[in-house]
Amino acid sequence: MWYRFFKYVLVGPLLRLLGRPAVEGRRHVPRTGPVIIAANHLAVLDSLYLALVLPRRVTFLAKQEYFTGTGLEGRFLRWFFTVLGQVPVNRTGGTAAADALDAATKILESGDIWAIHPEGTRSPDGCVYRGRTGALRVAMATGAPVIPVVLSGTDKVNPRGTKLPRFGKVRISFGTPRYYPHVPPSRATHTATDTPAASPVRAATDELMRELAARSGRDYVDRYATTFGSNRS
Repeated sequence: MWYRFFKYVLVGPLLRLLGRPAVEGRRHVPRTGPVIIAANHLAVLDSLYLALVLPRRVTFLAKQEYFTGTGLEGRFLRWFFTVLGQVPVNRTGGTAAADALDAATKILESGDIWAIHPEGTRSPDGCVYRGRTGALRVAMATGAPVIPVVLSGTDKVNPRGTKLPRFGKVRISFGTPRYYPHVPPSRATHTATDTPAASPVRAATDELMRELAARSGRDYVDRYATTFGSNRS
């Protein structure tokens, strides 16, 4: 109920007015069954625009801090993310990554859409950065298809460091589904060397991120993005 209310009545119309989203390739997203949406990450509003343009319900893994805040703002965020069906995950500690992937697997086992930004944080300069391997690890474990998605213009509507959105033009392009062979957990484990030769999951993740960069016309940076400023050298 609340998901549809925010999408079609409260938040959705405002997002359409601000960004006038143009969508390509939406037909590639299956109408039923588990799907992983893997998109580049430019702005906070990226996840909202993805949910807006897809007819199916989309679930993200939201950091646990959104559900544990205090005061009026904390209570509002906890209510907002809960009614939207977002799943809280602890992103700190030794078991945090495994817990997050378990939560994603449960979403897919329910036949739903799990959306993720493999870069893990917003791009500091518009480039596409090296992806975390979680999306491909889950894809290879579950057999769920991965839809690569390119977002552009969201950083103009929602510039970094600003509180109020602006008018702009958002474009969202869905690629064809990618299916990956099953990989035993022992081979899919993230390794210390973190090189393509070390893991088929690492290699597939690098290929996915390079594809997103090529389709978006942006540079690819083969290192992880940082939260503050550019880490290019």
